[in-house]
Amino acid sequence: MAKSVTILDVAARAGVSKSAASLALRGTGYVSDAKRQAVLAAAAELGYRPNAAARAMGSARSGIVGLILDDLRNPWFVPAVEGLSEGLHEAGLSPLLGDWRLEGAALAERFLELRVEGLILVGTLDGAVALPEHGTVPVVQVGAASAQIAGASVVTNDDAEGARRVVRHLAALGHRRIAHLSAPGTAVGEARRAGFEDESRLAGLEAVTVPAGLTEEAGRRAALAALSTGPRPTALFAVNDMAAFGALSAAEELRLRVPGDLSLAGYDDTPASRLRAVGLTSVDNASREAGRVAARLLAERVGRGPRPRAAGPAQTEEGTGSAAAPPAVVLLEPELKVRTSTAPPPDAVGRTS
Repeated sequence: MAKSVTILDVAARAGVSKSAASLALRGTGYVSDAKRQAVLAAAAELGYRPNAAARAMGSARSGIVGLILDDLRNPWFVPAVEGLSEGLHEAGLSPLLGDWRLEGAALAERFLELRVEGLILVGTLDGAVALPEHGTVPVVQVGAASAQIAGASVVTNDDAEGARRVVRHLAALGHRRIAHLSAPGTAVGEARRAGFEDESRLAGLEAVTVPAGLTEEAGRRAALAALSTGPRPTALFAVNDMAAFGALSAAEELRLRVPGDLSLAGYDDTPASRLRAVGLTSVDNASREAGRVAARLLAERVGRGPRPRAAGPAQTEEGTGSAAAPPAVVLLEPELKVRTSTAPPPDAVGRTS
């Protein structure tokens, strides 16, 4: 194996000291233009690549943020990670991505060994309370209903309010029998179920909650159960878009037209929901903006950026300041995106209630 080129090799080739070579490569401190050009030329000629791990060991700052997702298969994470990447880049930070589903707490431990400047947890991570002690490294959670780790800041969508808006929309269309395909045991699922049930009671609807889950197959099974027993609901509200897609498959199996025979709504406003062939009414939970706000919040806590400002209405509990400041909770307002999957119920004509 060929010997790796070190900064000592670059310094020797350029005829400068190691410290001068380091300053020239990092673009910091005072180095004459002649020496800087000599160092850059030597580095290019030798094929020198800086050792990020060694640099982190010799500095209090690595410039790296550990980004942990609870499941890379979830389409909700695509815009969220885009927003996170954009925000971190603007702050001069680089994300290092990992899948919690595959590695669990060992992943966070490895990130800490790499001297990351902070951790961003995306979604609700099973067993996150068992994370190794993160010490002075700030933690921000995105898309979780509440902090799973002591001292963590949270950036999330108002799930209960989003569910209420779906119910109000369906009730305004004339639906009186609505079933909610829920995700029991999950934080977002419980918040959305609570919003659905509260608003349904206020509207005097015949509402039922059917246990489902966050996957397409879970939504399909729950929808088949809800639609195969009477009285059949005229509308389904799924806990997320994936479950809604499963419900759409169930409707096809039962030869029910959407929205002619059955209205269908989801949550998360994933890219697939916006396809013209799908046209799923869904709640935009501002996942991209949540990512950007979380990145700015973490950057501010490690002294790399200004206090985060969310675009559009948002409610913030507990201010942000420094890494030692109380953790922030930023609640972003959801927006209902009405598309072609919801319409008045088939028996609405001539009905007065």
